[in-house]
Amino acid sequence: MNQTKVAQYKYVSYLWDQEKADSLGDDQIALLLYRSNLLGADLRLTNYAGGNTSCKTMEKDPLTGKEVEVMWIKGSGGDIGTLTRSGLAGLYQERLHSLKNIYRGLEFEDEMVELFNHCIFDLKSKAPSIDTPLHGLLPFKHIDHLHPDALIAIAASKDGEAITKELFEGELAWVNWQRPGFDLGLQLEKALADNPGIRGIVLGGHGLFTWGDTAYESYINTLNTIEKASEYLAENYGKKGPVFGGKKIENEAPERRMEVAGKLAPYLRGLASDKQAMIGHFTDDERVLEFIGSNDLDKLAPLGTSCPDHFLRTKIRPLVLDFPFELLGGTDEEILAQITPQFEAYRVDYQAYYDRCKRDNSPAVRDPNPVIILIPGVGMFSFAKDKQTARVAAEFYINAINVMKGAEAISSYVSLPEQEAFDIEYWLLEEAKLQRMPKEKTVSRRVALVTGGSGGIGKAIAMKLLQEGACVVISDIDDAALAETKAEFDAKFGKDYSEIANANVLDPDQIKAAMEKTKLRFGGLDIVVNCAGLSISKPIADTTIKDWDILHDVLVKGQFLVSQESVAIMRQQGMGGDIVNIASKNGLVSGPNNVAYGTAKAAQQHMSRLLAAELGGDKIRVNIVNPDAVIAGSKIWESGWAAGRAKAYGIKIEELPAYYAKRTVLNAEIHTEDIANGVYIFVSGMLNKSTGNVINVDGGVPAAFVR
Repeated sequence: MNQTKVAQYKYVSYLWDQEKADSLGDDQIALLLYRSNLLGADLRLTNYAGGNTSCKTMEKDPLTGKEVEVMWIKGSGGDIGTLTRSGLAGLYQERLHSLKNIYRGLEFEDEMVELFNHCIFDLKSKAPSIDTPLHGLLPFKHIDHLHPDALIAIAASKDGEAITKELFEGELAWVNWQRPGFDLGLQLEKALADNPGIRGIVLGGHGLFTWGDTAYESYINTLNTIEKASEYLAENYGKKGPVFGGKKIENEAPERRMEVAGKLAPYLRGLASDKQAMIGHFTDDERVLEFIGSNDLDKLAPLGTSCPDHFLRTKIRPLVLDFPFELLGGTDEEILAQITPQFEAYRVDYQAYYDRCKRDNSPAVRDPNPVIILIPGVGMFSFAKDKQTARVAAEFYINAINVMKGAEAISSYVSLPEQEAFDIEYWLLEEAKLQRMPKEKTVSRRVALVTGGSGGIGKAIAMKLLQEGACVVISDIDDAALAETKAEFDAKFGKDYSEIANANVLDPDQIKAAMEKTKLRFGGLDIVVNCAGLSISKPIADTTIKDWDILHDVLVKGQFLVSQESVAIMRQQGMGGDIVNIASKNGLVSGPNNVAYGTAKAAQQHMSRLLAAELGGDKIRVNIVNPDAVIAGSKIWESGWAAGRAKAYGIKIEELPAYYAKRTVLNAEIHTEDIANGVYIFVSGMLNKSTGNVINVDGGVPAAFVR
């Protein structure tokens, strides 16, 4: 494998920019980060947060002043694709090697992790990962440990060792499957000693180690190795017979797949959330469709995954859902009667797996519901604690599909033995990592839809819900404002957590489309905030039928249509929910020149009370936030409303903020963020036994006090 010539890669991406690398000079840590980010940018090379990279440098010991060798390695839980300097651990190489003197054997493997802390050179280090000795006990300056599908396909095949030896002509050594830890580091050290001159090591069922004297040499070595494995797989697809045993069923057309997935999503989410709420992700990726439509689905899916990174995210095996599509026209009860027993069987099977494999000190059994749900002919759902985790779980299962496809093409697929899989899934070190995770935010695991979401108040509400951990769909009729809002939210919260949907609240079809988008993106719906609105301030003599109709249509009919559609989804989930309606102080207080607007707001408020009375049995809470005089940041004042209100009170427009503030008992101006906080109070869980209630966010207008 030529380490200097840059080939025309077909199966991996060559991303190295020599000018960029030259700008980093001889800063080996910066070059490590650069290389890591390039490797992590290609999911064919490694999965999200999978694998590890390192380099070794000479540094001055702060206590002795002597030059010492230090290894810099991705810290625990990091992702090489986004790795920065703060995500590294720096450790004394000499001390890492000294651990060999006190290592007591496999039975005491876990105690070594705590001892890594005694090897730390850089006091700003991230916690060292379990892979630390695997890198530290190898002598190379730059090392890549990745989980490329092509290599794992070989590593997870029955004849993997022989294929590795023949394909790479002895340039890669083989180490049998073993759980990562100090002993595996010793096995790598031994493999190198037994095979001098090798360029890498394949870990059975697990992944790949490659290296180089420079960051670039390591990068090229890694790409060349994975490219060669990928070429080998490509040459062998179809030689033994059709991929995955050939096609068993025809997949549904794209539009039909989306329709079926959208209808099933809330039922699946509700069942997957019987222990704790989950967020969903759906994909009908071609690789998924090939697998779920194949003859070998029933043979391979129960075997489970091989690479530890895969099943830590996906559970050991998926739920393959048997669902006759003709049932989609049936009642909720009929649909659930088909799906629920399959979930129950999965939970029983998972508990049996736990009972068979548990050890005396195993953590308690975790959520027994499936993470991955395969629907033949349609696609794959994944469910997890948040959107990013659900999406990544789906990516990992696609990795597992790729591995099974490759292994079956060249040999036969071999999954990790059940006990080994359990010992990884319920590893005490993994449990400790889970316990160290930050506390979840108060509205995490919940999906919200905000109408009028790109306007001042609506946008502030969406922002607050995102800040508190929710997934949020912003619905509005202004495409430009929606795009701008989405870009802003993506920059602040990442692309996973928000979505936009252009929907006129007067159009039932557009509302349904927005709801379908919500279900397909996040799995369901928990919170609806009816914020879409407009305002017209005129005396009765000047109020037209058009004025009256548009106000009652948008404020009243719109709230009704959105609530009606959202209630259906919430009932399908069986998880309860929240509807919060943004009304107004004007629905309670009689003011001048306000007959159409005030009447519509009063109708919104009474509809809320009626729905609260009706939906309590479904654990769906319906509450009201009444703003007043929200001027700063509110689009309502961009219309003629400000002029109308100023005329009604006999003042100038610029005097309105002070006028409104002075008439409140708190003498306070009201901002969009104040309204958002009112919504948050209702959905945060602090008022989960409150429905049919009103929060006035108006600075205190005595005439609006609810009594």
